[in-house]
Formats: sequence, structure tokens, C-alpha cells
Amino acid sequence: MFEQDIDPVFGSLALSVIAAALPLLLLFVLLGVFKVRAPFAAIAALGLSIALAIIGWNMPPVQALSAAAAGVFYGLFPILWILVNALWVYRLTVVTPWFEVFGRTIRSISDDLRILSILIAFCFGALLESLAGFGAPVAISAAMLLAAGMAPLKAALVSLLANTAPVAFGALAAPVIALAGVTGLPLNELASMAGRQTPFMAVLVPLILVFLVDGRRGLRQTWPVALVAGVVFGLAQFVTSNFFAVELTDVVAAVATIIAVLLMLRIWQPAELVGITGAVATGDTDEKVTRPPMRDVLMSVAPYVIIMAVFSVAQIPAIKQWLAVVGTVTFPWPGLDVVTAAGEPAGAQTMHLDTLRATGTLLLLSGVLTAVLYRIVPRTAVRAYGATLHQLRWTIVTVTAVLGLSFVMNLSGQATSLGVGLASAGGFFVVLSPIIGWIGVALTGSDTSSNVLFGPVQVAAAEQVGLPAVLMAAANSSAGVLGKMLSVQNLAVAAAAVSLVGSEGTLLRKLLPWSIGLLAIMTTLIVLQSTPVLGWMVP
Repeated sequence: MFEQDIDPVFGSLALSVIAAALPLLLLFVLLGVFKVRAPFAAIAALGLSIALAIIGWNMPPVQALSAAAAGVFYGLFPILWILVNALWVYRLTVVTPWFEVFGRTIRSISDDLRILSILIAFCFGALLESLAGFGAPVAISAAMLLAAGMAPLKAALVSLLANTAPVAFGALAAPVIALAGVTGLPLNELASMAGRQTPFMAVLVPLILVFLVDGRRGLRQTWPVALVAGVVFGLAQFVTSNFFAVELTDVVAAVATIIAVLLMLRIWQPAELVGITGAVATGDTDEKVTRPPMRDVLMSVAPYVIIMAVFSVAQIPAIKQWLAVVGTVTFPWPGLDVVTAAGEPAGAQTMHLDTLRATGTLLLLSGVLTAVLYRIVPRTAVRAYGATLHQLRWTIVTVTAVLGLSFVMNLSGQATSLGVGLASAGGFFVVLSPIIGWIGVALTGSDTSSNVLFGPVQVAAAEQVGLPAVLMAAANSSAGVLGKMLSVQNLAVAAAAVSLVGSEGTLLRKLLPWSIGLLAIMTTLIVLQSTPVLGWMVP
């Protein structure tokens, strides 16, 4: 049995905190200063963490390596099982003409670039984020806005900023699911808490988008539809994450917002149209895109309907109970016997696997049904799956290494030492918490990775200070998404999508004030949620 120690480095808490922070500092320095690729930076940080666990925290080598293996396994299932199958479903739409049909449908709705920024970057981008993620929503949205006539730099800015609202529940809620896995907190409570934070950002994002496209005139003329889009998206996020299925949060929110915007445009139009001429946009075509026939439109959205149907059926009480009984596997991870400094068994030593009702499995079923509906031959579907694995090969390495790092830090006691050190900030920690998540996403480019790295630290510090652990853990994710528009990966994807490679610095400078401003608003909300003023919002 291994018992964790809070201050193992020469009996000093300060030295122990510094030592525990070294793997994270190494990761950030390699990523941010030396521009080392994420998988190699993550592997280096994992190696350092294992060495510190053995030498500094006196963890038996077998248990340290076993902890790393447990993290790698958890990274593969359920996290990467979700990501791979979600991206596969997206690829199945791309290999057919139906993806372009859906894009034409959206572009045929309006000639106004301000309206298109909401429909393409905010709504359609959120739908893509719910499945694909990893830069795909930014790249596709920017390319579509460019094709619609928007200036390249503006298309990149709009797409990057729009890719904040859905990220916490992106890839079928992978960030929140990962956060629950590394902290041991109930998934439904974390999802509910995040669903009571991110909607406030969702209300603001469409308003910022129309301001970016057309300045004060855009805000003055199109605020009604922007407000409707933000309110509907935020409300759908809240309802779905709190009362329905967390995995479907972004799918439901995106579809509901598209419907709401379309209905509003039937009875309301802006006073002026801002199209492909003038200072706000460029382009050499003024032909209106023809809307596809209704049958084609329905076929183009079929994968999303199938996903919602499959997940809805899985939520039927009788089926949900049957899947839980038949498809749940629980087993202690071999080679681990860890207790905390208080003498209680440490978390993350027992694996709870939902095989049949797992999000990734339901996505795999949705992909099979999509392939059948689209009449995709098995060989093509298998090739698409292979292409998905090839595309995510380095992501797989990064995610598994980061999960291994998180498990080693958590089980060795490094995360607890860091948490106790941060807790020395006292009540001010509630301000530091969202900033930590924001920095994590800005550096790693992934809300999932940031949650895995800092989730246990946030919980440990919250427990020391006496703050709700669920609130601080969710804050890491909800505030973290505001740093995604600044991540090097996303900036590079956006610049490449609009053929402005090398403009990443310009994009960063223009987006930094918006990111910091939204972070300040989110931090204020989280601070109030930690007090009696809004404390009733914490589940």
C-alpha cells in the first residue's frame, strides 16, 4: 500500500508545490516557448511526473507505472472512443454530397453577411463542434464565410470567436466526461454546473460576431436576431445538460438555434443588407445560392437526427437500465493500492466502463445507421474510419499521454500538494480558478486536456479552501473555452483555411481583448456563484 504525502520534498510544502508544478511547467514551456509538438511535450511531462512520483513522493515504481497505464487506458476508453467515432460520423457526411447540400442550404437563407456569420460560424460551427472538434469547425466555417464573400481576415476572426460557446460540451461532451473521470465527481453534477455557466457566454457571442462583421451598425441593425440566437442556444444548453442528456447538449442547442433563426427571418429582416460589397466584405460573385429541395435538406441533416434519436432511445428508462446491467464492467486497476494522506482510498483506482451505453458506442451505432441511409458501401465506411484514425494519430498520443500525466499526478499526491499550495491564496482562489482553466486551454488548445491536467488540482484546492468542488471543477472547463480562440493550433487552422498563413499574430492581437473581456465576465459569474448571491445555482 502507498500512502500519499502532502509535503514529501524535505518536509516542505513550498518545495513540494514547486516540484509538483514542474511537469506542468515543462509542458507549457515546451509548447509555448520552444514550440515542441504537443505529443512530444506531453510525453516529456509524463516522464518527469513519473520520475517525481518515484523519487520525490516515494511512490513504488510499479504503482507509478500502473497509474500512468490507467490514465492511458482511460484516454483510450471512453475519451478517444468518443472522439474517433464522432469524427467518423462527420467524415461519413463529407464523403457524400450531403455535406455540401447542408452548406448550400445555410448560405441560401440570406445575403447578409451578419446573418450568415450567426448561421455559419455560430450555429453550424456548433453543430460541427458537437461531433468533429479539433479545429474542424473553425476551418470549415471560415472557408464557408470566405466563399460567401467575407474578407479573409474577418472570416477567420468570426470563426475563431464563435468557436467558444459550444466547446465545453463539444465532441459529445468529451471535456466534461473527462473532467468527471479525473476528479471522481458525478458527471451529472459537473454537466449541470457547466450548463449554468456557459449559456451566459452563448448570449454574448452572436452579438460580438455581428459587431466584428459590421461594427456598431451591425450591432444596431441585427441585434434582435443575434440576441434570439444567443438566448435560444444558451437556454438549450442549460435544459439539455441539466435535464436530458449531456452528450447531446451542443447538438440540441445548435439545431434549436438554427430553427429559431430561420423562423425569425420569416417575420423580421435587418433594415439594410450587408452583402459582398463595401468595406465589410469582399468577393466577385453576387449570385444568390439556390436553396436545395426539401428532400435534400432533410437528407443533409439526417446524421444529426440519427444521433439525437439513438441517444434519446438510450435514455428511455427500461432501455437505459438494461444497457447499464448488461454493458457495465467494473474492475480494480491492477497494481494500484493507494490511500490519501487522510488514510482514505484514493480515487481513480477502479474502472467503471459502460460498454454498450457508452457515448462512443452509441456514436458508432449512429455512424453505421448513417452509412446505411446514405448507401455508403462498407469498404468506403471502413476507409473513412481508417482515415479518421490516421488524422487523429498524434491526437491519440497527446490525449493518452496527458491522461497518464493526470493519473500519475493525482494518485502520487502531486495534485494534492499543488491544490494545498493554491489553497494558500484563500478566498482569492475563486478568482484564480477560471484563469487557470483559461491558460490551460490557450496553451494546450483543448478543453479536454486542460480539464484532465487541472481538474484534480482545482478540486484539491477547493476542498482546502472550503469552496464547492463541483463549482471550481466546472469553472476550469467553462472559463477554459474562452482561451481556445488564442491557442496556437486554432490560430494556425483559421489562418490556413482563409489562405493567410503567417497572420496568426494578427489574429491573436485582435482576439486577445475579446478573450480577456469574456474571461472577466465569466470570472465575475463564478465568484458570485461561490457566494450566497448566486450560490443557489450550484447543484
